[in-house]
Amino acid sequence: MDLPSEKPHEQLSFQQKVWITCSITALFVIFIWFFIATFNVFLLILAGALIALFFHGFAYLIQNRLHLTHKVSLLISIISTFVIIGLLFWFMGARIQAQVTELAKTLPATINTAKQQLSTTSLGQKLLEKTSSEDVYNKGYAFVSKFFNSTFGVFTDTYIVLFLGLFFTGAPKTYIEGFLQLIPKRAKKGTRDTISKVGFTLTKWLKGQVFSMVIVAILKGVALAVLGIPMATALALIAGILNFIPNFGPLISMFPAILIALTLGINKAILVTVVYLVIQIFDGNVITPSIQRKLINMPAALIIIAQLFMGYFAGVWGLILATPIVAILIVVVQEVYVKKINE
Repeated sequence: MDLPSEKPHEQLSFQQKVWITCSITALFVIFIWFFIATFNVFLLILAGALIALFFHGFAYLIQNRLHLTHKVSLLISIISTFVIIGLLFWFMGARIQAQVTELAKTLPATINTAKQQLSTTSLGQKLLEKTSSEDVYNKGYAFVSKFFNSTFGVFTDTYIVLFLGLFFTGAPKTYIEGFLQLIPKRAKKGTRDTISKVGFTLTKWLKGQVFSMVIVAILKGVALAVLGIPMATALALIAGILNFIPNFGPLISMFPAILIALTLGINKAILVTVVYLVIQIFDGNVITPSIQRKLINMPAALIIIAQLFMGYFAGVWGLILATPIVAILIVVVQEVYVKKINE
């Protein structure tokens, strides 16, 4: 007598499971769609977080050396960073601005001169034939336009990233604890440990990158000045900044230096190319701190693949932030999956 009454209950329970499964699937699809649609915004948030990590890493260095409180060290970190940047622009800004302006004005003439120099050799003629067609120009222009297309505009993006970085620097625990409120209680400790490991990894990576940028800018500036290349200061600054982007940054910074060197002759261009390559090899094997390499295993091929995909889908921000994203994903996979299956 009781069996017929149990079937509707079982059938209703099955329907509820179906609705729950469909709802979860729909929410997951919506979340993925929203994430893809707003991916560039997440990149700006990540860039702001990196700035906050830089300030806190600098503050810990000051704290360890001067034995001050962390709040005072953090304040000194922020102020000293802006003061150093301001002094650099004060003493070198006029010279760099003049050289960058000259570089922009003379670029068309420099390209024409470079073409004339290349046309004097058989290899240069073949290179010009393959790169001077209208189809290649259109494809290159379309790629560059898409690549440098930022989320809200270059200056707006910079403004957003800077202020996000300052907000994250001022109250990191507020944002971390707010995020942890969304995590189930049983997973909060693991999530907190993972966030801490991600922060530690990115801080070490940032230290290595900043140190590498400074050394590369100095070495290339001195080398270009010794070779007598015009606008050596501006080219060194470009090389230092672009060195933040592994693999592709140094290659991009090499092109304006080679173009300007070509105006002085093929031999000068070859010398500049050799100097840039030697410094980059030295940077990759000596300058970059060994602690950064041992900190996390990031295969070079994986970084290049990530840069290609991120650069294509998210432009310049994707290329800049591809490496820290790979580092974050590796740490998360290790903490959430690899450690659990090995326990």
